[in-house]
Amino acid sequence: MSSNPSIATTDLARRFGTSWALDGLTLEAEAGEVIALLGPNGAGKTTTVRILDGVLAPHRGQVRVLGLDPMTDGTELRRRTGVLTEAGGLDDRLTLTENLLTHARIRKIDPDEARARTGELLERFGMSALADRPAQGLSTGERKRVSLARALLHRPDVLLLDEPTSGLDPAATRDVLDLIAGLAGQGGATVVLCTHFLAEAARLCRRVAILEAGRLLAFGGPTELAASLWSGLPVDVDLGGAADADRLERLRLVRGVTAVYPSEQGARVVVEHRDVIPRVVAAVVTGETPVFGVVPRPAGLEDVYFALTGRSGVEP
Repeated sequence: MSSNPSIATTDLARRFGTSWALDGLTLEAEAGEVIALLGPNGAGKTTTVRILDGVLAPHRGQVRVLGLDPMTDGTELRRRTGVLTEAGGLDDRLTLTENLLTHARIRKIDPDEARARTGELLERFGMSALADRPAQGLSTGERKRVSLARALLHRPDVLLLDEPTSGLDPAATRDVLDLIAGLAGQGGATVVLCTHFLAEAARLCRRVAILEAGRLLAFGGPTELAASLWSGLPVDVDLGGAADADRLERLRLVRGVTAVYPSEQGARVVVEHRDVIPRVVAAVVTGETPVFGVVPRPAGLEDVYFALTGRSGVEP
């Protein structure tokens, strides 16, 4: 990891009344990295974003964003951050162009640059045809596009996104995800992505933070986290139907097999490494049982998430 991370928190905590909305968050993000905050409602994701942007003060712990303390350097920090809240926060009385230009004046962006940037972003998000219409009456997806354009208006170094694709259709979702990846990979921006959608995090993020009830359950890459939960590689063996006791026992005796579970189509076999798979196939074929498929199933982010939160009985 970098010795000078773009974002760093240590034992970060925040309570509301007697309830801890966030309790002990420690993580880092480098420049140009996209990290995800994953968790159900009430996990602490939005609270984390507000602390990172200096809107809320922590009750415990330390936080630095771009080397700045959000509490003492909040004004300077917010010049370099862009925030997209789940609500969006557009002024319904203003046109889309006016919403962005008003934000540009607040950001003290040069008027000519602001107008050019506004046109560019509305075009980029497919909203040019509606540029002179009031925000009132926009669909949820349209509001999200305009709000994201507004967050990008000043070319921020850090982008804090709270559910950026909720309400978007599949095509718009793909476009937004491509944009986020480009901002990080080519533009060098650091992106914190709060999302319920595990597939988005798996696509965009090298590392994820899994939160529940304000507590950090794990932080790291999906492969790294999976290795900490389970040893070995699961392999689905398709035998055309559930394996009987004799076939399951034959698989258990294969050198390098650490566990065997029955399945509807055959068995799930956990092997020490990929080199064991040919021995598994040989053991089945030797027993004169047809093999219709052998598919390695390395644990993914969804498996890790549900195992850590206890929301599903995922086997290794």
